[in-house]
Amino acid sequence: MPELVVFSKKWPMQKQMLNKKNIALVAHDNKKSELIQWVKKHKKSLLRHNLLATGTTGEVIEKELELKIKKFKSGPLGGDQQIGASIVNGKIDLLIFFWDPLASQPHDPDVKAVLRVAALWDTVIACNKSTADFVIKSFYINKPYHRHLESIKDYSKKRKLGYQNAQ
Repeated sequence: MPELVVFSKKWPMQKQMLNKKNIALVAHDNKKSELIQWVKKHKKSLLRHNLLATGTTGEVIEKELELKIKKFKSGPLGGDQQIGASIVNGKIDLLIFFWDPLASQPHDPDVKAVLRVAALWDTVIACNKSTADFVIKSFYINKPYHRHLESIKDYSKKRKLGYQNAQ
């Protein structure tokens, strides 16, 4: 997959999402069928983008819908953490994560960490069908978009100053 993150000289604390987005698809077991139906409904739109998924979700989507998916490990085996790392490294623009709010997961801390990192890095997140529908139909889905990372700049600056003052 080519490098799709562009750091702009004009906007140094922004990351530019290009026309072709990197979309991560994740679903807990009780939500997989719902995500499969959503992907099936929006398959034509999704084909314009790079698709990534946690292991089991990716396998099911590939098998049932014959889509090419870059797969990470299964969520409980570290796949959620791989998704989070990919967000931090600018490799994921949009996270479609149908998580189950009514079931406890063995990897709940990882789920929370992914959602936190996605919010921190100004990543588009859809956690249910309604939001995912709005996102996939958005004006920006096939257009460039600048994510704003001022909070990361501010935090990094404070940490650097705090570290320097402590020495």
